[in-house]
Amino acid sequence: MSFPLDPDTVSHGIQLAVAPVFLLTAVSGLLGVVANRLARIIDRARLLEDRISGTASSTEVDAAYLELGQLRTRGLLANGSIGLLTLCAFLIGVTIVVLFLGETIDFQMLRISMISFLAGVVCFLLALLCFMVETWIATRLLNFGRSRR
Repeated sequence: MSFPLDPDTVSHGIQLAVAPVFLLTAVSGLLGVVANRLARIIDRARLLEDRISGTASSTEVDAAYLELGQLRTRGLLANGSIGLLTLCAFLIGVTIVVLFLGETIDFQMLRISMISFLAGVVCFLLALLCFMVETWIATRLLNFGRSRR
């Protein structure tokens, strides 16, 4: 391994490695949104569990258990999205390191950077899919003043 001290090589390596950072920005924003939604799901589930323990009406209890099941599904989707986004961020970080090393110290691992970047994008797309399904379930639960069908 050679370590070039040429400033142009180092600056080009930094420019090359910075491009995937924009994806990391999107990942961090989406992580915040999904984590907030998960917190609201947990808050609602705790409220329903308290309502179940303090209620005698069987119809209210049945409705609460039905909603808790849907909240569980939503929570699993949100957790899946968070896991995929975290894996995406890790893979993009690996891509950045490999690209920078490849440019600055002749560490030629183009396949690693390509595979890690593509895997990160796939994880991001799957996380978006989980997020979309979770929001679809959440809006399906709303009745907007109408009776449920």
